[in-house]
Amino acid sequence: MDGTEATIIACGMMVSRSIEAAQILAGEGMSVRVVEMHTVKPLDDALVERCARETRAIVRAEEHSIIGGLDGAVSERLVQTRPVPVERVGIADTFEESGPYPDLLQKYGMSVESIVGAVHRVAARKFARA
Repeated sequence: MDGTEATIIACGMMVSRSIEAAQILAGEGMSVRVVEMHTVKPLDDALVERCARETRAIVRAEEHSIIGGLDGAVSERLVQTRPVPVERVGIADTFEESGPYPDLLQKYGMSVESIVGAVHRVAARKFARA
């Protein structure tokens, strides 16, 4: 899914949630790119850099801890080559509990609404820097 105002880089089941978030944002008049990053290592460095250059705002969405994983790999690349505003959607550094899967995604901030909010925040920071 292509867009110009921000990029959501997602992996796994967060790709479908990111697409849904992008559709909601499109209804609000925002053009958001969604990229499926199917591997973290090796990371598609050229794609990450291109997205940062073209949209100048990145949201990473993963069903994983925000420490390490996709978030860490993308952040490491951006800080070396093209620093832009970023937001994270994933599990904060906390102990989780068990329960119904959809409820856990909501509780730990991996809902479609969480992605929409992250895009709003990153876009606001992008325009504040301009």
